[in-house]
Amino acid sequence: MSSQTLNLLAAASAGGAPPGWVQFLPLVAMGLIFWFLIIRPQMRRQKEHQNKVNALKKGDQVLTGGGLVGKITRVDGEYADIEIATGVKVKALKSTIADIILPPGSAPAND
Repeated sequence: MSSQTLNLLAAASAGGAPPGWVQFLPLVAMGLIFWFLIIRPQMRRQKEHQNKVNALKKGDQVLTGGGLVGKITRVDGEYADIEIATGVKVKALKSTIADIILPPGSAPAND
């Protein structure tokens, strides 16, 4: 072999290994993907639910986490009294209220 070929082989073997921080780039990329596709949207949904729960008022029709539908008759600190049938009231944690049901004929806020 010629000396030029030996020099090329020596240069390729010496500089062929990437720096150590390059090995962490795929992990950083996966972390960013998880953040933007999973964690951020979940945090946004939690914040929206918290805002809905804080805005509950008497007369709102709600759906509880257990599937009961009723009308709020009273709201206090962390509880809400919900009338699920005429004369039948239950006390529920506000955090267990899954959604507020819009009255028929009203348009959603995003229309």
